[in-house]
Amino acid sequence: MNEQAVNLDRYPAYLYDLSGLETHIRQIRATLDGTELFYAAKANPDAEILRTLAPHVDGIEVASGGELAHVQETLFDARIAFGGPGKTDEELSQAIKVDRIHVESPSELARLAALGSADILLRANLPLSTPNAALAMSGPFGMDEDALTECARLLEDNPHITLRGVHAHLASGLDAPTMLDLAHQIADWALPWLKSLGVDDPELNVGGGMAVDYTSPQSRFDWTLYGTGLTHIPATVRIEPGRAMTAYHGWYVTDVLDVKTTHGDTYVILRGGTHHLRTPVTKGHNQPFTVLTASGLESPATLVGQLCTPKDVFARNVPVPPLSRGDVIAFTMAGAYAWNISHHDFLMHPKPAFHYLR
Repeated sequence: MNEQAVNLDRYPAYLYDLSGLETHIRQIRATLDGTELFYAAKANPDAEILRTLAPHVDGIEVASGGELAHVQETLFDARIAFGGPGKTDEELSQAIKVDRIHVESPSELARLAALGSADILLRANLPLSTPNAALAMSGPFGMDEDALTECARLLEDNPHITLRGVHAHLASGLDAPTMLDLAHQIADWALPWLKSLGVDDPELNVGGGMAVDYTSPQSRFDWTLYGTGLTHIPATVRIEPGRAMTAYHGWYVTDVLDVKTTHGDTYVILRGGTHHLRTPVTKGHNQPFTVLTASGLESPATLVGQLCTPKDVFARNVPVPPLSRGDVIAFTMAGAYAWNISHHDFLMHPKPAFHYLR
């Protein structure tokens, strides 16, 4: 953690390490021999993060008209893939000229076909096992084989829509061996099906979902194993990581407002809260952290924010040194699904500041 984190002009603040992020993306890129790499903007669409990643990725994946407009404004010439299960007619019109549209249903395909020409991937919801997944992308995401067959019939009647391949992001939070096995299972189903439809140079987007372990910040996804294994799939393979690229390069830094003991339990009340950093309450984990301005014999305490809800918890019963008002704590691994996924306006507290290490 840089000394800048202790001397920020105000708290709470997000601190993004752009230099570390660029080093990380270079390392990931070096493991991908021929695999296309798109960044999932939903993980963190901060403009400076997008600009840092842009030279090292093949494109950006967006999932709304708002994300599309933001990315196009920030990265004028970026290749863009547009996904998401609830695209409006306005969004489809907005996305008609992007690199790829991930079609989620026959109805969506019919609405898209009425707008003009487009290059598409059909999103498949395949009944494949995803052991130990943190999140299974089932339900409304993608199509089963009956819906995919209906899409194939629609494509015959709409030759101005070009089928390029299949998108199949089935789960998140998987390690490299599991993800690689899943990618090959997807390919075993998708490639013969695409060939039967006359797709001669198929594309296979196997999504993101690379595991990020908040209980072990030093553990990292095995990109070398994954990248090497993907080269054996006889198609143009694309991946769309988000969290696994940016999570490690952001901190949420804040200060102590109060320390109190209630029924024998110690609570450290911090400025801000999970309306700024929703990750721990969403995933049900203790957010990793570093105490920057105190030391001494540690004892258990629960780190909470300012919100009027008992769910406003960053970390529960974790060892901390003696803390007092004004001490500074930096929550690590806050570079993805943190500020941008949080309920900012609950209680209308001030927004955090943003700083960048270059």
